[in-house]
Amino acid sequence: MLPRLEVVRRLRPVDLVAPGSVQFDTTTGGIVALPAVAPYVAATTTAVEGAVLAFGLGGRRLAASLEDGSVSLRVTSGDETQVLRSRRFHRAEDPLGIALTLTGTHVTGWTREDDRWVARARHDLRDDDGTGRALDTRDEVALADLRVELPDGGGTAGAFGQLGLRDVRFVTDEDGRPVRDDEVLWLTATSAGPGFFDTAHTSVWRLDPTSLDLAHAGDLFFRRPDRPGVFGDHATHLVRSSGGWLVATSTWGDFETPTTRAGRRTPSGLRVTLAESDADLLRGTHVLDTRELPLPTDGLASIATWDPHLVRRDGQWLVGFVSARRFFDFHPALAGGPALDVLRLLGAATDRTATEGTTLVEVDGDLIVLASDGRDSPRGMRARFPVFDLAMGETGMLDAPYPTNLPWPALARVDDGWLMATFNGSPAGGTLLGYGTHGDLVLMRPT
Repeated sequence: MLPRLEVVRRLRPVDLVAPGSVQFDTTTGGIVALPAVAPYVAATTTAVEGAVLAFGLGGRRLAASLEDGSVSLRVTSGDETQVLRSRRFHRAEDPLGIALTLTGTHVTGWTREDDRWVARARHDLRDDDGTGRALDTRDEVALADLRVELPDGGGTAGAFGQLGLRDVRFVTDEDGRPVRDDEVLWLTATSAGPGFFDTAHTSVWRLDPTSLDLAHAGDLFFRRPDRPGVFGDHATHLVRSSGGWLVATSTWGDFETPTTRAGRRTPSGLRVTLAESDADLLRGTHVLDTRELPLPTDGLASIATWDPHLVRRDGQWLVGFVSARRFFDFHPALAGGPALDVLRLLGAATDRTATEGTTLVEVDGDLIVLASDGRDSPRGMRARFPVFDLAMGETGMLDAPYPTNLPWPALARVDDGWLMATFNGSPAGGTLLGYGTHGDLVLMRPT
């Protein structure tokens, strides 16, 4: 049986420039090369009034400036310049610095206020810039030629970090046991960006199970099998297998909600992909080639799948995932088979409408399935962690506090006890950004 769990620590790393991925930290201004493998970069400066930060990408100049306390973005292509300013949130309060980030297709201007970063302007580069030619921020050739423009006084530039962490999973061996390295545990997480899902990406973290200290170790980006470019796909499970790695992830990197304003694209085909690598994916930045992970959804009226979790037991693969009937009406499911490309549906909890985070874990020698019933679930199934058998019949409930949003139940047996890593819906970065900037990493142990 699983014991009662209680919250023992909350962590919230917020870094516009990832500390381990700084390429420049200088007191000198000017234009310098900032080659990137993915469209997730940031620059900061302590210069304030009149200062300008800019990226040069694909023939465009993407700039943020602070003038008379007002933050604006300027997108320049040839002789054409768009000046973009938020109507409600452009004015900074006693700024101590400014920043510019590129996350996916979104460019954001920031100010440092009361020791926190506040977004004051944001623009989606897929929107019309008057040239009739879209900027492809995911093009690898253009990213390799990225430039950053720093003001007098210099600044810091490098890879984008995160506003919060969510979709947390322990890195595991094939059999589901957590990978240990010098006694530390490893996590994958979705590093939240300044906005909806298409501003986030996958990151890797070291977690000391004794002190509960957390350290950023790496980032994972993905090439799709059906379209060019590098994507910040996330909701990832990293599995050590046959001396290498399997990486199952969800194609959230270009997802758009179906309720966006008229003229915007409808959601892309959200699905699960699989990558294989012999590189050390626990450390550093990697871009991985993927293929489809075909998940069976027979009889489920499924339009999308996400949240993969893989375990190999007795010569068979088991894959937990989420299937959606529509956005957002979704439930957990389980597939199994002798190989990952030969899976059949074992069960699905179709009575759910807002349940995700499907996770396999061994308890007392038996595999069980955990999930997370969101607060939008039907009455009697809200804000709880249900336990299922391998036919996806509910057998109980994990006795643990349920944070806000839709926290996943990542559970690991550590020495003689249990450790749970999950998250909440606490936002960061200011009101301009809306949903998607969550959350705190929430750690639990038995009382």
